[in-house]
Amino acid sequence: MDRVRIVVDTREQEPYAFDPQRVTVVRRALPAGDYSVEGWEGAVAVERKTLEDFVSTVIRGRARFRKELRRLEEYEAACVVVEADLRDLLLGRFRSGAHPNAVLGAVLSIVVDYRIPVFFCSDRQTACRFVEGFLLRFHRKVGNRCEDETAKTS
Repeated sequence: MDRVRIVVDTREQEPYAFDPQRVTVVRRALPAGDYSVEGWEGAVAVERKTLEDFVSTVIRGRARFRKELRRLEEYEAACVVVEADLRDLLLGRFRSGAHPNAVLGAVLSIVVDYRIPVFFCSDRQTACRFVEGFLLRFHRKVGNRCEDETAKTS
């Protein structure tokens, strides 16, 4: 099996270390998100956040993040991955002075208003596995779809 080429945005400061048996990493600027699949950069993306970054983004960087969400809602598959548990958010285990209910409201807005799921993946290692699996699953899906379309035209 050929390795899938995952694109990591050039602004991603600490990129995930994916399984080198399954993934080749390519660094380049992405139109939205931090991770995508080569050739499908306008169709699939994952936005990765630490809890601190997520809280800061949805509270203080709201306008810029809304632009990003508007781009992502047009994608075939997109999500936000937070390297924390939802419990960490609800208990206010972040340095910002934001109220946990305000942050939860922002999460719910992303999910309901933009139809973009937000996955709380407990820690960096778990989030890395999730992102890799998400992108590999998307790649398999579009690969099967392309094979089906080729078979129909043959």
